[in-house]
Amino acid sequence: MPTIGPLKLKAQILLDAVPAMGPGKADLLEAIDRAGSISAAGRDLGMSYRRAWVLVDEMNRCWRERLVETQSGGGAGGGAKLTDQGHRILRAYRSLEAKLAKAAAGDDLEILTALLREDMAPAVERA
Repeated sequence: MPTIGPLKLKAQILLDAVPAMGPGKADLLEAIDRAGSISAAGRDLGMSYRRAWVLVDEMNRCWRERLVETQSGGGAGGGAKLTDQGHRILRAYRSLEAKLAKAAAGDDLEILTALLREDMAPAVERA
């Protein structure tokens, strides 16, 4: 998720109200691609296997083609890998993030940043 100074951009691709792709799911796809398994990817990202599996299942149900293929068996016969569609979606999403970050890093952000306080003002107590 790109952060430019005090601006944090979070692009989500929605199918109905479900995030089909967002920064966390993109991170999970990258981790699966590196680790070759959903459980190892989840561990790398500090999430449970169940959470990682739910996110993969959600992604696979949102897109026209599966993003992650799994093989049962563990060890040499098991694991998970990104499909061609998974790689395509991940590349396009990361490209979109980069373009959004570049577009956001302009004059408007400089104006808004210059007008921010150095620290947040104390809350006003109401009687």
